Amino acid sequence: MSDGPRPLSPGIESAPAHVAIIMDGNGRWAQMRGLPRQEGHRRGLEALRRTVRNAGDLGIRVLTLYSFSTENWRRPKAEVSFLLGLLRRFVENDLAELHEAGVRVRIIGSRADLAPDLRLLIERAESMTAGNQGLTLVVAFNYGSRDELARAARALAADAAAGRLDPQAIDEDMLAARLDTVGLPEPDLVIRTSGETRISNFLLWQAAYAEFVFTPVLWPDFDRKALEEAVAEFHRRERRFGGVTEPTACNVGVA
Repeated sequence: MSDGPRPLSPGIESAPAHVAIIMDGNGRWAQMRGLPRQEGHRRGLEALRRTVRNAGDLGIRVLTLYSFSTENWRRPKAEVSFLLGLLRRFVENDLAELHEAGVRVRIIGSRADLAPDLRLLIERAESMTAGNQGLTLVVAFNYGSRDELARAARALAADAAAGRLDPQAIDEDMLAARLDTVGLPEPDLVIRTSGETRISNFLLWQAAYAEFVFTPVLWPDFDRKALEEAVAEFHRRERRFGGVTEPTACNVGVA
């Protein structure tokens, strides 16, 4: 990990507080090189480690990575098994270093159908790093935003049915409090690699006012330069959150 923040490239004033990344392109990266898909996933794990270091260097406070979706179970069993093994190895091999660097690890997504040893591994990663004050690394694993919203709705419905909650009192804050991301700031910037321009059931609620950057860089090739370019593009955007920009003397032609 980093010994401290390094300066951003010229022209980048600051990093957004929360960056979320859809890590895409491992399979295509491998195919382009005549390699098995598993090698693409292995190189993708290296890119994940690199991005965690770079995010910390740039002063990003929360980094959310979409590692395994609820839809990924449809992939061939051998590939799913390999991906699960990568998660296990990442936690087992990297947790001590992340903890030493002050990274707080949080895993979002459904845990109901995960193997007991994997659930224990996730719980250990979270409990060990819970008190850390550095970068918050959020790993979206077995995560799908529609599933998350459905689970939140069921929780609200159960409270209402039990008389603990007046249905008429349900508002956005109550729903947000039932989401996996409770306590986290909403993402400022969502990046998707590999040139695809969809969000694939990722943070549908939380990213309502995020800026999106779609880069052609395949995930195994994603590096500090690619991250800084996305941050620079973020700063070129005008975020109005549903409002309007007040005219200034310059843009109304007044000297």
